[in-house]
Amino acid sequence: MYFKLLGTVGVLLVSLGMASDIAPLGTYTPRERSHWAFVKRSTPAVPTFQNAADQAWARTPIDAFILQRMQREGLQPSPFADRPTLIRRLYFDVIGLPPAPREVEAFLKDKSPDAYQKLVERLLASPQYGERWGQHWLDVVRFAETDGFEYDTHRNDAWRYRDYVIKSFNEDKPYDRFVTEQLAGDELDAKNDELLIAAGFNRLGPLRKNAGNQEVASSRNEVLTEMTNVVGSAFLGVTIGCARCHNHKFDPVRQSDYYRIQAYFAGVYDKDIPKASAEEQSARKAKADPIEKEITKINSEILKLNGKMDTASLEQQAALKHKLEELQDQLPPPLPALHSVADQPDKKSPIHLLTRGEYNQKRERVGMRPLGVLLEDGTPELPETMAKPRAELAKWIVEPNNPLTARVMVNRIWQYHFGRGIVATANDFGRMGARPTHPELLDYLANEFVSHNFSIKHIHRLILNSNTYQQSSAPPSDPGLKALVNKKDPDNKFYSHFTRQRLEAEQLRDAMLAVSGTLNLKQGGPSVMVPIDPGLVNLLYKPSQWVPAKDPREHTRRSVYLIAKRNLRLPMMEVFDAPDMQVSCARRESSTHAPQALELMNGAFANEQAEALAKRLEAEAGPNLRKQIDLGYRLVTGRPAKPKEIQVALEFLKTQPKREFALTLLNLNSFLYVN
Repeated sequence: MYFKLLGTVGVLLVSLGMASDIAPLGTYTPRERSHWAFVKRSTPAVPTFQNAADQAWARTPIDAFILQRMQREGLQPSPFADRPTLIRRLYFDVIGLPPAPREVEAFLKDKSPDAYQKLVERLLASPQYGERWGQHWLDVVRFAETDGFEYDTHRNDAWRYRDYVIKSFNEDKPYDRFVTEQLAGDELDAKNDELLIAAGFNRLGPLRKNAGNQEVASSRNEVLTEMTNVVGSAFLGVTIGCARCHNHKFDPVRQSDYYRIQAYFAGVYDKDIPKASAEEQSARKAKADPIEKEITKINSEILKLNGKMDTASLEQQAALKHKLEELQDQLPPPLPALHSVADQPDKKSPIHLLTRGEYNQKRERVGMRPLGVLLEDGTPELPETMAKPRAELAKWIVEPNNPLTARVMVNRIWQYHFGRGIVATANDFGRMGARPTHPELLDYLANEFVSHNFSIKHIHRLILNSNTYQQSSAPPSDPGLKALVNKKDPDNKFYSHFTRQRLEAEQLRDAMLAVSGTLNLKQGGPSVMVPIDPGLVNLLYKPSQWVPAKDPREHTRRSVYLIAKRNLRLPMMEVFDAPDMQVSCARRESSTHAPQALELMNGAFANEQAEALAKRLEAEAGPNLRKQIDLGYRLVTGRPAKPKEIQVALEFLKTQPKREFALTLLNLNSFLYVN
């Protein structure tokens, strides 16, 4: 076992004034060890209530913990959301798409006591579930299919990792296995395609190419830095990257801790595993070798000129880079391959502490070891000859007694359901991060996660079937209670109601496609390029680097299947806060600004879908305008049109085309937000 019981003694020493804030190098003070995130998970008792009404509302452990905190703050739960609101909330939350009118109608007619639970199970079993929840994970691991920086080179087979993630969520792959496969799939079984694709996780970071040469020390150091940092942010919720240049200023992470984690990756290198025949590989090699030889020669010449700022040198560099681009265009298309990694012990990089993180400022050499604050002082480094170092790192991360891993993941799941985590800073459980609003609930959920085989869907069920989740988002009707909520809990961190949430960029695009009837639910495969303004493309790429799919049906696939370029996000996705994929995105922000309204009213995509929606209303509702209006509201908002809405729409349609009415529907707050 890696872990022992830490923290209880530390808390006692701090309370007696016996602990120092400053510890000798390589040791950790009781105060450092007693930070809530580093202490062993508790086994909290589920709160009980004497009042019959409280007992009835707190019918699940989640509700009991939430109600106990609400009462401590003088708050009370909101009424339940009505069924149309609830089904729409559930659909967008679980599968990222709106319910069809027939699905809403069926739910409203189902009077069985388990109607809601059946709906939860059906949506969790839907193949669209993995597409929605896979996107959350892709945010965390900063998935993209290009390198970023100057060249933004395309990673031809990176899409296979995206499909692996979606498949894993749909299968409810145990999270400990999911983590292990990504860190060390190639070490587990170097002949298993799925595991090799999973190990492509280690290549997801942005990559600054030094004139195309990844063997120079600065480039190798940046690659290892990306591999190391994401371990802290994605799996552990600790900002270990802050210790790259010096001891962490706030958390008990020494610079030696950082480089000891990095040492697990010292021997790993990129590896593309061909999936083409030997003949195909030979033919491509014959064409590519002379071009790649010339590219290597030009890269060498560029490196010699680096740092020379005289006019002649700069002109020569520009000419060489232009020639380099021409040669890269002449390379034959890459053959199918698995975007993976492999250990190369003979090329293992010696890992040193680096002054200010500079690759040429080496200090003492270090070996592999987990974070010291979670170990006994003096725990030795692992043998450098260990055959499967990343598998050993994964073993430590997913060990049930690790106080961080399960807490971090259940907090992410909670955040994606409610819009805010129990710990608001999902990637930072350290001292500068937020403290948990409900620490007992966090530990309860983490314990449930571990005891149920790290099942993500088990945590979904606990949350979705709670009364906490099914509350209304409407403010209290009682003025006094409304004022109390606004004063005591303006951010709704005590969950006295459901937080209204705007659709994320992908949800918004997919919802437009769904209600207009143009959504293509085809799953998996290479990512899709869609038509965008050529002027925008030409600012960043050559025309040959952005070629839209020839089949127009591909243009209306779900957003998770669109090409994920670091240097060029689709304008609609960017304006609605899609992340830039340079760093781990712990939580999508939800901004409000004028370009969003302009995109929804004047954007090409919004107007195309409004045209399709108008045609759908006529085709499905017939010539009766009232029926068309009602169908429009049922499709877009999940409820029938109100009499006043029908009256206003009829007046509008006397002078305006149907497309404008459809565009108005797509601009409604009741379409853009989930209540």
